[in-house]
Amino acid sequence: MNDTATRRPSAAGFGIFTLILIAVCICLGVWQLQRRVQKHALIATLETKLAAAPEVMPPPSAWPTTTSEKDEFRRVTLTATYAKLPDAMVYSSGSAVRDDIAGPGTWAFLPAKLSSGETVVINTGFVQNTMQDRAFEDRVTGRLVTGEPVALSGYIRFPEPPGRLTPKPDAAKRLWFSRDHRAMAQALGWGEVAPFYIDLETPVPDSGTPKPGPLKVRLKDDHMQYAITWFSLAAAVTIAFGLWWRGQRRKA
Repeated sequence: MNDTATRRPSAAGFGIFTLILIAVCICLGVWQLQRRVQKHALIATLETKLAAAPEVMPPPSAWPTTTSEKDEFRRVTLTATYAKLPDAMVYSSGSAVRDDIAGPGTWAFLPAKLSSGETVVINTGFVQNTMQDRAFEDRVTGRLVTGEPVALSGYIRFPEPPGRLTPKPDAAKRLWFSRDHRAMAQALGWGEVAPFYIDLETPVPDSGTPKPGPLKVRLKDDHMQYAITWFSLAAAVTIAFGLWWRGQRRKA
């Protein structure tokens, strides 16, 4: 009698725990399917933007209304003159949007002046420089600063704030570890800059360095795999509980 009374509450408690565990697994599986739909929509949007013909960059009067949600990765054209100001380098171990970039190096950021006087920051491309030689980087970016206007084509990008584990900038080497062009502008005296920067697509310098280029969508899409995993866990827990319950009934 006492053994039966003890067994029933424990079986009920274990059953409730199992139901909660199954429900959590199913919810996580459904959430991954929803994330998959959202990811596919994002990929489609990015592919459309990256394949679109370049438009003229929004004028300074429209800069306050530009947002990452509607303007990130828009292809644009502009004419600007690279300013005779210090450049900034952003360390990178590779690229998530460039097929032609591999291995460690830096992205070369330079301020450029529009004919109207405003400043736009340009990511002029990748510099393969594993030793972070500042003299080499100065020679590379110095060749771009000719004092003449240049027709540029690229993509609107928005700043990447540093995370908690992001190293602090190296002031001596003008080396950053996140693409926060506004922080660069403040530290290096570039003045007021556009709220976005331009990832340069063309022109490619005669030396090939810095190396600009087209962007491509390379977002990971593992959500179906994760969903199957969660649903499989829910099924495994259900089967395990059924086997345990059958064993308990036989004992009773």
